[in-house]
Amino acid sequence: MNDKILKALGEPTRYLLLQLMSDRSYCVRALARRSGLSESAVSQHLKILREADLVYGVKKGYYTHYCLDKAVLDQVISQLVQIRDARRKPCDGPFYGCPESEYLRCKSYVPPEMRGKEE
Repeated sequence: MNDKILKALGEPTRYLLLQLMSDRSYCVRALARRSGLSESAVSQHLKILREADLVYGVKKGYYTHYCLDKAVLDQVISQLVQIRDARRKPCDGPFYGCPESEYLRCKSYVPPEMRGKEE
């Protein structure tokens, strides 16, 4: 996942625009009306979403309608699931810079005699 995607998803207004585009495409004016933003604000947010490849535009006559790129969103979701499902590794105490008094209270600390036996 690149920085542009994280930046795009980290802004609540852009997240709202993505939610609006989840079921259909919209032009800037329609997104502005539905979101309560100005057309110029919507355009600026769409620029960031386009640069992150989360949305793309389809020219329909005079207007460009913006669509959510679900394939890119699927990749983002997949990467987040990998992070969520990653197996936790035990803290090895001083090796990670934890003083002994800290790592003994650490919830992820596994005593040496129990390592390899968790889960």
